[in-house]
Amino acid sequence: MAETQSLEQLGAAMGLEQDANALPEPKIDAQGRAYATGRRKNAIARVWIKPGPGKITVNGRDVETYFARPALRMVLRQPLEAAGRKDQYDIVCTVVGGGLSGQAGAVRHGLSRALTYYEPELRPALKKHGFLTRDPRVVERKKYGKAKARRSFQFSKR
Repeated sequence: MAETQSLEQLGAAMGLEQDANALPEPKIDAQGRAYATGRRKNAIARVWIKPGPGKITVNGRDVETYFARPALRMVLRQPLEAAGRKDQYDIVCTVVGGGLSGQAGAVRHGLSRALTYYEPELRPALKKHGFLTRDPRVVERKKYGKAKARRSFQFSKR
């Protein structure tokens, strides 16, 4: 017990305050943006957020033209709605690889991470909805002697 008190006193003397509830510092660049990378299947999204009227740009195009299906746009906006920050941030992202569904999931993952970098106090709300977890499911590779990953060639009796 005396050892722990002396360690605490030594840490206090050196200015090392240990607070379990301390939030990390926001990671904001010189232009006032937060950056994060999101991944889903084979898609990789680079996402930048900054305060603004809520304009979303994907690969230089408006989100309504890039993600034409409403379901994909809904997936993209889920972190903003969960955090209660709808129409408060301008979002610019570049996405490569995969299909549209994987790209929407990658943007959602990147946007969630960028929000936690900009406002660390949003992390519990986003974590509760599972937006910060990278979905590990990827396509299984094709095996030799098989038509696809698991499907066998059609059996012929004659």
